[in-house]
Amino acid sequence: MMSESAVSVLPEELRERDQWVCWKEEPRDGKPTKIPVTPGSGAFASSTDPETWASFETALEYADTGNADGIGFVFTDDDPIVGVDLDDCRDPASDDVDDTALDIIERLDSYTEISPSGTGFHVLIKGELPDGRNRRGSIELYDTARFFTVTGDRLEDTPTCVARRQDALVAIHREYVQDSDPDPEHESGNRRSMDVTKTTGSAAHTDVDLEDEDLLERARNASNGEKFERLWRGSTAGYESQSEADMALCCLLAFWTGGDLQQMDRLFRQSGLLRNKWDEVHYADGSTYGEKTIERAVASISEFYDPDTRETATESAPRTSEPSTTASRDKSDRKQNRAYLIEKNRLLTGRVDELEATLEQKNERIDLLEATIEDLKTELAERNREIKQTREEQVDTASDCDTASETSSLWGRLFGESSK
Repeated sequence: MMSESAVSVLPEELRERDQWVCWKEEPRDGKPTKIPVTPGSGAFASSTDPETWASFETALEYADTGNADGIGFVFTDDDPIVGVDLDDCRDPASDDVDDTALDIIERLDSYTEISPSGTGFHVLIKGELPDGRNRRGSIELYDTARFFTVTGDRLEDTPTCVARRQDALVAIHREYVQDSDPDPEHESGNRRSMDVTKTTGSAAHTDVDLEDEDLLERARNASNGEKFERLWRGSTAGYESQSEADMALCCLLAFWTGGDLQQMDRLFRQSGLLRNKWDEVHYADGSTYGEKTIERAVASISEFYDPDTRETATESAPRTSEPSTTASRDKSDRKQNRAYLIEKNRLLTGRVDELEATLEQKNERIDLLEATIEDLKTELAERNREIKQTREEQVDTASDCDTASETSSLWGRLFGESSK
């Protein structure tokens, strides 16, 4: 039975959809299996047959009778909801969670609950599942023709809503699920973290050797300096979450510092995005949120700022040769901008998704207002009809009274004259 507190924490965008089933746990091939059943009848339910689904309230009532072990939400092509199933990643006794699951939960930053067994998590987001395989190891992604058991046992500190996380979904699918060889730039785990930490002077690190103030001045004066300044001041406008903004600023700092982890950390602490979470331990290997964000940013950058190349090209160009100077500047700017092309595309995609969601909400509001207007017109017409009918009745009554008065007067005159 789901408690009232567990029910209240479930996102409204799930409860309002008539896509609910119940489930029973039965042994199949020696393993406990959750079998979907139709709320009310208890017959087998199908994740592809809407006739076997019901409203949230109906499913909950049936589960409360004891005829089912719990309730579940069915994913369909008609909703934007994607489920991320993380199995065998949590120790129910100690609450310890493995690094991969923590990384995925942190990056998705959406409604997350503990599975019925207590050994895994279910994360629900809004987005579109990328093409390709949807399962690797203990990680599964679903957006249609499957159902998720729902417990209401929300993981502490995760959002209470189902958030739109398309970019994070694409990245996680690419890094953890898709059927391809691992990309060295996106490897996860302690080995990658150690490699990044030890790459001073290697291909993953360029010796920029700029003082903090000089570096900040160059970053502000660059072609994307306005974006850098917004993030530096602490603005998260245009990003799905502050974690996304943190990563964006760290990517910029990675470029300008040449991947210097210590300078990146020192500079980030001077920015308006700094919060207590930066120093919190979020991973089983003892890494903090800030350390892991910096490492991931460095791993995602393929080119770094090279002050020697930029300054030499500028100084060696003849002062009278404007085309040559312009070409050198353009070449340097293109080198800088390539490092952020993917991140800029991510930002634009997120903005489009945000605008589409806003448009959908406004269209729904327009439909509601139009329906309200029709109801008011109907009510007004009914009231006008009643007023007209009342007025007609009043006219008829007045006419009857006048006729009676005239008759009485006539008889009075007749009998009055006779008596005289």
